[in-house]
Amino acid sequence: MPQISINTPVGPVTIFEFDDQIVALDWGFVEDMEPSAVLNEAKAQLNAYFSGQLTAFDLPLAPDGTDFHKAVWDAMCKIPLGKTATYKDMAIAAGTPSAFQAVGTACGLNPIPIIIPCHRVLAAGGKPGGYSGDGGLETKRALLKIEGVDLVIPNDQGDLF
Repeated sequence: MPQISINTPVGPVTIFEFDDQIVALDWGFVEDMEPSAVLNEAKAQLNAYFSGQLTAFDLPLAPDGTDFHKAVWDAMCKIPLGKTATYKDMAIAAGTPSAFQAVGTACGLNPIPIIIPCHRVLAAGGKPGGYSGDGGLETKRALLKIEGVDLVIPNDQGDLF
């Protein structure tokens, strides 16, 4: 599968492409294989995002998941840079208002984090909720901070940092 790696402020990531569409973004470096025009564009857009020059990704995406997951991921892509939404907001946007807990599962299964911005989804009351990305909640906080959202996350002792 064609893939390309990039070093980012939240650590190294690898972007995967299949059939001219981005199918995954994973944490860590792998050897670049068959970098395509789509992968080079994804790398350029990620660099622009992290340098503050890109407010919305415009890439062909093909995440693998259920219809519900895809509806949630599509709704996530509509959350503007610098804004957040709740799990309940995403459930409503996906057409299933009572499925906010399932939205949490969709966030955790998101195969294209950062580009599909699951880091912008918070629990009720602005609580951070989980983040399956490398570094967990600290990565979620860092991504939001890059976007101008200052999220306060309690550490294991209940203190805020």
